[in-house]
Amino acid sequence: MDLLPNAALEASWPGHKPQSICVIGAGPAGLSALKIIKDSQKYKDGLWTATAFEARDNVGGVWLPAPGIGDPPLTPLYDSLTTNLPHPVMAYTSFPFPPETALFPPAATVLKYMGDYAAHFDLYPLIQLKTPVLSVTRDNDAGNWVVTVRSPETHSEETSTFDYIVVANGHYRVPRFPSTPGLKEWVEAKKAMHSVYYRNPSDFGNARTVVVVGAGPSGQDLCTDLLASGRVVIHSVSGAVREDLHDGRLKVRGRIAQYGDLSEGRVVFEDGSEESGVDRCVLATGYKMDFPFFPSSILRQSLPPPVPPLPGALYNSTYHVFPLAKHVFPLVNAEEFPSSTVAFLGLPIRVAPLPLLEAQMRAVLHVFAHPESLDPTQEAVDIIARYETLQSRVTEGSPTAAPTITSRTTEAEEVAKDASSASADPVELAIANAWHRFDGHEQFEYRDAMHAFAGASIRVPAWEIEMYDAKGILREEWQDLERLGQADEWVRGVGSSAGEKGTEEWVALMRKLLKRAEERHPERSRL
Repeated sequence: MDLLPNAALEASWPGHKPQSICVIGAGPAGLSALKIIKDSQKYKDGLWTATAFEARDNVGGVWLPAPGIGDPPLTPLYDSLTTNLPHPVMAYTSFPFPPETALFPPAATVLKYMGDYAAHFDLYPLIQLKTPVLSVTRDNDAGNWVVTVRSPETHSEETSTFDYIVVANGHYRVPRFPSTPGLKEWVEAKKAMHSVYYRNPSDFGNARTVVVVGAGPSGQDLCTDLLASGRVVIHSVSGAVREDLHDGRLKVRGRIAQYGDLSEGRVVFEDGSEESGVDRCVLATGYKMDFPFFPSSILRQSLPPPVPPLPGALYNSTYHVFPLAKHVFPLVNAEEFPSSTVAFLGLPIRVAPLPLLEAQMRAVLHVFAHPESLDPTQEAVDIIARYETLQSRVTEGSPTAAPTITSRTTEAEEVAKDASSASADPVELAIANAWHRFDGHEQFEYRDAMHAFAGASIRVPAWEIEMYDAKGILREEWQDLERLGQADEWVRGVGSSAGEKGTEEWVALMRKLLKRAEERHPERSRL
């Protein structure tokens, strides 16, 4: 008679109760979590179960459209959004986009991809839709987590217990407003709004002159949309050189120092210059990290105290969650809760998120299965070392600081100007702001380290790093092909081959695009 493997034998014992994993959210992070859990041997042997709770009526998270209403809206997704990464770099490593997909696909394509991913790996049976998580608390006596949700059928509260919590609720919903003088009055008068409410230029009605604050991808896209609609755009970018472009319809200006008289539509910039006749203002100034289901006994809502030493409790500054081992696991005192039972996914920014989420989740399952693998002493050393590195950088400036920051102003001073609270310590604030931001190739080193920690042999391929670095050039070339009506021809048949061959076809296409860019702009040659 064949003997069952030990794990399967254990799962078959009478009264055996498998360990349960709660995943909060079924967006990009939650879906990757479920897929990696399903891949695990413990899940296959019946030793782990998984349940994902999703507040909305379908999977996809930030990619699932919703009207720009609510406080705040369910998503910041606007009509013209396309990815700012080529999809071969962006995709989950286990599931490529379909052949002939636009290299920088629109949001609807990404949403379908998310749904296809969930269907392909049979994740839907593990997901409870329209089921928001209301609270997550710790029962130290029972040694488990108590999760309360709202039932979609009865609209009543229902409570379950879990052994592990995976936090995958995203961080692009709660808007962050700067504390610029006069802004509050503009917002109250509905003359200014955050970009989370933006969907298309018609949101601005008859407004002819619009200020866009912020130089990130959303700020750039809003400028493009508004210029295409025939409006005059004043683009406020910290540290920018004053410049008028597009026959004066695009005015690049520096940071706004004050929002002035509402009737005059007057804004004053840091250099003392002014613009009047502004009809509306939209702020693409980022988002706050928000985990409303955790009580303050689990997650303190403030900046953490300076280190060393580490605080021993968990803090949400709204810029970062601290202290987290490997940007994932709460490194807290034992009387708080076991560090190896909670994981935060997807907090790093300026990354290719989907493959990073896969690497994180493999590390998470390794810690769930082997809690002793998380060395609290070494993790504390690593956290303090990062803190000291960032502390030095934000107070002295360095080549890795944001390019808009001048040598005369420290990063701490710049971040403090945009802070919603003028009382916060500017150095601690800047450290928090930079904590989960990965610069250069840090994201790729991190992914490799997470896979190595998890005992996986997966490593980031060289082509992925190359194409991530060239993403701006690739997107510019792709947009030019779309303007010329040639984009469909370029991707015809690309990715049709199975496996690695299909990936090679996409890499060849991207290299062809880069060659096109060098031929069109020899002065920008990467050679």
